[in-house]
Amino acid sequence: MNIKIAPSILASDFSRLGEEVKNLEACGADLIHCDVMDGNFVPPITFGAQMVKAIRPHTRLPLDCHLMVLHPETHIEDFAEAGADIVTVHAEACDISALFKQISSFGMKKGAVVNPETPVERVFSAVEEGADMLLLMSVHPGWGGQKFIPETLKKIECLRDFCVKHGVPELDIEVDGGITVENVKEAIAAGANVIVAGNAIFKSGSIAETIARLRG
Repeated sequence: MNIKIAPSILASDFSRLGEEVKNLEACGADLIHCDVMDGNFVPPITFGAQMVKAIRPHTRLPLDCHLMVLHPETHIEDFAEAGADIVTVHAEACDISALFKQISSFGMKKGAVVNPETPVERVFSAVEEGADMLLLMSVHPGWGGQKFIPETLKKIECLRDFCVKHGVPELDIEVDGGITVENVKEAIAAGANVIVAGNAIFKSGSIAETIARLRG
């Protein structure tokens, strides 16, 4: 299975974000992961569609926008206009079926995500709705630097098995939170193939080397 690395720019230097995403592309990243937080669904506020629009000219890589927001349906058009390629919405915050139709109407790929405390079965319907990607949070969303929750591995295995049984064995399964070069192999072995990492990449001695190591 093709392993993709999606560095989270939440851990980058916001004062030089254009340079950061250019460098990530040069260092072998496959996607740019944008953690959008509204201060309601999760306590922090990070950035929105305007930030995505600002970095769009600086990279050809897909912009993977993870919306940790209430009422995501009010933001979909803004992210489409900003140049987002993939929009992932939380099963806890919306009607997945309705949001998928809205996201698709703007020509973007669609994904569904669940928090650590939410049963993985909540995204099973997203497979049947034609999801392009499924995301499992392996930390509680809101802050970087948390430790990987080991129970996520069983959820990844369960989700990959469901995808295989429903005829989409290669569907992208993304994992986000606490991923390091030490534990990434476990996540990949469980069935994840899109790896989100923030601090592990930006606080490493070599971004290119770390991205290569995260491929497992």
